Amino acid sequence: MSTAASTPEWAAILRAERKARVGSVADMARRLRGIAHEQGVQLPTLADLTRTIRGWERGDHYPSERYRLLCARALEMTEADLFPPEHATVVPVPAFPLTSIAPDPDLFRRITKAVEQPTRVDAVTLDWLATCLAEHRKVEDSIGSRPLIGVVRQQLGVVADFANSARGPLAERIVDLAAQYAQFIAWMSLDIDDQPAALAWYDRAHDWALEIGDANMATTTLSMKAHQAWSAGNARRCVGLAEAARSHSGQVTPGVRGMAAQMAARGHALAGTADQAHALLDEAENLISGAAEHSEDEPAWMYFYDETWFTLQRGMAELHLSNWAQAVELLASGLVRLPESYRRDRAWYASCLARAHAKAGDAEASLSTALPVVTDAVQLNRHAVKELAETAGELGSRGAPHAVTLRDALAAAR
Repeated sequence: MSTAASTPEWAAILRAERKARVGSVADMARRLRGIAHEQGVQLPTLADLTRTIRGWERGDHYPSERYRLLCARALEMTEADLFPPEHATVVPVPAFPLTSIAPDPDLFRRITKAVEQPTRVDAVTLDWLATCLAEHRKVEDSIGSRPLIGVVRQQLGVVADFANSARGPLAERIVDLAAQYAQFIAWMSLDIDDQPAALAWYDRAHDWALEIGDANMATTTLSMKAHQAWSAGNARRCVGLAEAARSHSGQVTPGVRGMAAQMAARGHALAGTADQAHALLDEAENLISGAAEHSEDEPAWMYFYDETWFTLQRGMAELHLSNWAQAVELLASGLVRLPESYRRDRAWYASCLARAHAKAGDAEASLSTALPVVTDAVQLNRHAVKELAETAGELGSRGAPHAVTLRDALAAAR
């Protein structure tokens, strides 16, 4: 974080011009979003953009070219006047503005040298990139994919350059990090409904995993491609990919095997084959319980996948199988234990619980579950919005007046 004394001149200029020409930081955020909308560009939510502008004005991080141009237009200035070239901050690897990953001067120099000459990458720089990835994963749970995906893509570009130049004892670790970045970008692409990009990045992560013999990542990417098929309603493909993940050779941890088993189960549930679904869910539950006892042995990207997540996904399977009471019990139990910071996922599972209540004929419980997550659903999770809309349709088909309340809430939040 920057102190007042160390605030860069460009940040002070931006703050002064914003106050003189626009007003509050929130007003500036609204103006940027309005200009971006005219250009067909989607920006983060008003709250997230307001935080970002405050970060710029403190000098925490230098705006990207797109944001510099938007700010200049919003303030009716030239980019050169607002952001004098001589005051531009050199950022070797773009990152989301988090104090937990801000490099000290020595690390900054190391990173810069590695970016300029990829063959000079060292273990300290790789440690920093791994920390960036871990922190961005956590942030994405709270703010969604859209504000992050561009930054993470740029980071992967740097890591891919390192991987292409990799030699010696660090080579395998660099490729491993590249695979993790690709897998994360694939997930975010799926989250924003860029299906082709998601598939391409899962394939790239899988290739990198095979290159270094990482059975855990190779299995995970197959499971996640099964998840993509499940999201598209393709039960056959979901089961096929999940079974491919289950049969992958090599050393695979219990948690990764459990993920593959539950994905196969959800595919069978989607197809309505209850016996196979329940047998696989039981298998997955045993594996995930075992993984919880030795969570330190699981890959870094499995940080979220615990018994709480499995309870929620088992609830999803029961929802597909039209077992409304079991779905309500499991989803409600999992939601109680899901951290408040997981805003995007809480919106999703709460919307599924609302639909389960509606299907079970409890309109009051459905509405009381849905309303608190409407805003987060609209801002962070398109799947949750669709689920809430379907819940409103279910309530309407039963003649419940709660349908109108839910539809109005969704309309107001958009």
